[in-house]
Amino acid sequence: MLIGDVARHSGVSARMLRHYEALGLVRPTGRTGAGYREYSDEDIRRIFHIESLRSLGLSLREVGRALDDPGFTPSELVDDLIRQTRERIAAETELLTRLRRIGHAEPAGWRDVLQVVALLQALGSASPETRQRAALSSAEEAPVPVEALVEAVLRETDPSVAGALRWALARSGDDGLPLLARGLGSPAAEVRGRAVRSIVEIPGDAATAVLREALTAPDLGVRRVAALELGARGVTGAVPTLIDMIVEEANDVDAADALGALASRPALADRITGLLVGRLADGTTTPSARRRLTQALADIPGGTASRALTELSQDEDRAVALTASYILGMREAR
Repeated sequence: MLIGDVARHSGVSARMLRHYEALGLVRPTGRTGAGYREYSDEDIRRIFHIESLRSLGLSLREVGRALDDPGFTPSELVDDLIRQTRERIAAETELLTRLRRIGHAEPAGWRDVLQVVALLQALGSASPETRQRAALSSAEEAPVPVEALVEAVLRETDPSVAGALRWALARSGDDGLPLLARGLGSPAAEVRGRAVRSIVEIPGDAATAVLREALTAPDLGVRRVAALELGARGVTGAVPTLIDMIVEEANDVDAADALGALASRPALADRITGLLVGRLADGTTTPSARRRLTQALADIPGGTASRALTELSQDEDRAVALTASYILGMREAR
């Protein structure tokens, strides 16, 4: 078969076939009477073998070794090709992500593109100061895509930089909430904590809805942060978690303050009092937890709370009784 016929049947150009010949990868078995290259069936099979190995990412030099070196083993080379392919995919994925983020920023011109690229690079800097400046300037220069801000805040370990990133995210409105909500399900506890603290900074009903969902999260730390913020937002569903926090001495002072704020609504004040008294009467509640629960009644207004304190002033636990008596005295003085 002549070179033109081989090119048509194999899909390999005549120019490439000549290049293979020059490299010694495949040599035509014979020549015609006119001196033209003539390929045998075995030559054509070798051409297909070359193309198959090239499709795996082997260089032409590696292809030659694979076909001609009896001691050449594929396992090590295949492992190396896997590593190279993963690195190439990671680089291409990073480029795709960067291009998408630039597209989301809707740049008006190349100057805007350059500003976005500079800010994205600054957010990935090893310098905390550079990252912080990028976060703070994101609202004043070219807008940084919210996806990049979320990714940055979820990996940030420096408290000052994290605060700046949360501020920038809050200014972007609700756009980052779906990504932050996804962060609440991260396998890494520190990422879940960063996600909920970022959601807390975002005002509005959409963020409140995400925090409500967080009250049922498996992560206890996430539930507690969500409950404190929901208490400040007047969400009654946070009450059981806030009471648990008082019992468990986990930000108990803040939890008691949140209960006091919620109890400014008379109907809710009686309900909170009933739940606090119920935990006080629970035989599994420790003495120290009973004292904290009694102290929490100090900020609950209304007659129901006062009557509960009167009863507690006669409690057999002297510390609880003294705490209740002191609170009653303060209420009467007011």
